[in-house]
Amino acid sequence: MHAMTQSNPPSTPNRHAALIARACRRIEAAEQPPSLDDLAQDAGLSPFHFHRVFKAATGLTPKAYATAHRANAVRASLARGKASVTDAIFDAGFNANSRFYEQADAMLGMKPAQYRAGGANARIAFAIGQCSLGAILVARSARGVCAISLGDDPDALLGELQDRFPRAELIGGDAGFERLVAQVVGLIEQPNIGHELPLDIRGTAFQQRVWQALRQIPAGETASYAQIAQRIGSPKSVRAVAGACAANTLAVAIPCHRVVRSDGALSGYRWGVERKRELLSREHADR
Repeated sequence: MHAMTQSNPPSTPNRHAALIARACRRIEAAEQPPSLDDLAQDAGLSPFHFHRVFKAATGLTPKAYATAHRANAVRASLARGKASVTDAIFDAGFNANSRFYEQADAMLGMKPAQYRAGGANARIAFAIGQCSLGAILVARSARGVCAISLGDDPDALLGELQDRFPRAELIGGDAGFERLVAQVVGLIEQPNIGHELPLDIRGTAFQQRVWQALRQIPAGETASYAQIAQRIGSPKSVRAVAGACAANTLAVAIPCHRVVRSDGALSGYRWGVERKRELLSREHADR
């Protein structure tokens, strides 16, 4: 006779991961966000424990996750341009226009009607030049610098800006903007000098927490993705931290180049690993 074997029950981390994945699917499928008590009961955990486990896994509270999901739904609907602003807001599960409009600027970077129109009526000043790291594009909205991009092909940088704001009015800058561009180029050449640039930072609540943590890393120093996850109180959200770094559109001003792997190795960088290595080398040399 063959001895019967028993499968081991899933470990607590794996069980929690499965519970959180199921909770995320439930939030995403619901017309109205489920309450914390309902989610916790479904997971077989106390509300306090569930809240803590969910935030550690996703980097967001259940409520913030639901808001971010609905905001993405509004963003996608507005980008398609087929729904009115009001329809897009209600279809995404926001039960009052005012609740969405309170958060719209941070989520979209502009008024919802402008976003629906691809940035129509928004004026974005931009300039493309050359620096020691290659081509550089700097763009400024009415709120502040909204793009600092590096690359090999100036046309590709402009194309990326046009894709973000397909119907915005892209204009050349005045003398004040030219001084701002000079400041940005100076920051690229000497990333250790710091800056007081006005920034137009657009992202989810989680992304903004990560980006704020990146701005607190001193020049000449680095932090791992795991350390950033710890610093924002979400130690299990390492992949989400990496995703937030990759979503950063403000090179050097939000210094995602200072984030490395746990073994100190350089990982991906939106503008190329070689540029990341050079920026870190400059900062280290100037310490």
